[in-house]
Amino acid sequence: MARDGPADGVEVSVVIPCLNEADTLATCIEKARRAFAEHAIPGEVVVADNGSDDGSADIARRAEARVVPVAARGYGNALMGGIRAARGRYVIMGDADDSYDFGELPRFVTMLREGHELVQGCRLESGGGRVLPRAMPFLHRYLGNPLFSAMARRWFRAPIHDVYCGFRGFTRDLYDRLDLRCAGMEFATEMVIKASLWGARIAEVPITLHPHGRKAHAPHLRTFRDGWRTLRFFMMFSPRWLYFLPGALLMAFGLAGYTVALPGFHALGVTLDAHTLLVASLALILGYQSILFGIFTKSFAISAGFLPRDLRFARLLSLATLEKGIVAGILGCVVGVLLILAAVEIWREVGFGNLDYARTMRLVIPGVTLTTLGFQTILSSFFVSILDLGRP
Repeated sequence: MARDGPADGVEVSVVIPCLNEADTLATCIEKARRAFAEHAIPGEVVVADNGSDDGSADIARRAEARVVPVAARGYGNALMGGIRAARGRYVIMGDADDSYDFGELPRFVTMLREGHELVQGCRLESGGGRVLPRAMPFLHRYLGNPLFSAMARRWFRAPIHDVYCGFRGFTRDLYDRLDLRCAGMEFATEMVIKASLWGARIAEVPITLHPHGRKAHAPHLRTFRDGWRTLRFFMMFSPRWLYFLPGALLMAFGLAGYTVALPGFHALGVTLDAHTLLVASLALILGYQSILFGIFTKSFAISAGFLPRDLRFARLLSLATLEKGIVAGILGCVVGVLLILAAVEIWREVGFGNLDYARTMRLVIPGVTLTTLGFQTILSSFFVSILDLGRP
């Protein structure tokens, strides 16, 4: 979407998303404006009103903030509307419930001026922050937030300790590069993940979280619903953890099963035979499908701009060409069909009567498995090639 350009004389835009925040909005605006004045920061306050019906917009105007109506509901939509209208080189976003002290914003500005592109606030003690009594629910403070922050560090190499903190600053240039799209509460998480994946210069600022000042309504967050939405978003942005690693483990399990069951295993009163072979084949097929879905997902995500280009993945696709995939798939199908035909020949030798299943299933199960994998390889090679057409 087109956005207003930077305005002369405005260095910092404080963007506050607002939905019925009459209890605390004026306090937040006053703190931000006072910080501008005390630290000689050329700034503005932008209130992104998301359909308030409690007079919040009028309160913001009286407090000399610029009000930007945003019709599309959602935390992310409100912020995107406010940021689009922001005129500063730097943007500081924070909630309107007075849980964040906008008097701390000069620390964010200092780090942005030093060259950082994203300055993330941290409320948790692990990152030097402070949570005042009754300011954060127990599950959020000691389970959800630390868990998801640790996942963000491990999965996406995000150098942060508080992935949920909504008090942060960033440059307009970074915001444009990230092309954020989440309309809901995932917006803040999407920003951290994409900034990490795109190699942005990220810093963390310890802050103090205060009890919110709302009286008219409860907080907008819902613990388990929003926790699931975060986990879902993490998995969507990490094909490695959602597809590749589970697929590799399943295929390793399947190959191990083949290693012991194909020749037959009898020891310590344990027999691994045709049934084990069948389960091992299931693991191989599921693991292979998982890896293929990972390739599909990553190819599409890179083409659509959800994920940055990956040189190792690009080299893999350059080696695994459509023609090589077709040849490998045909070979798998041919070998699989030959194994099945060998079992049919054994059946013919006994006059199409009863079979020694322990013997013939060692041919039929691998034959069916190889045919399935080969056919999947052929179709998948064509599909990946189609996805690759849209990649620049």
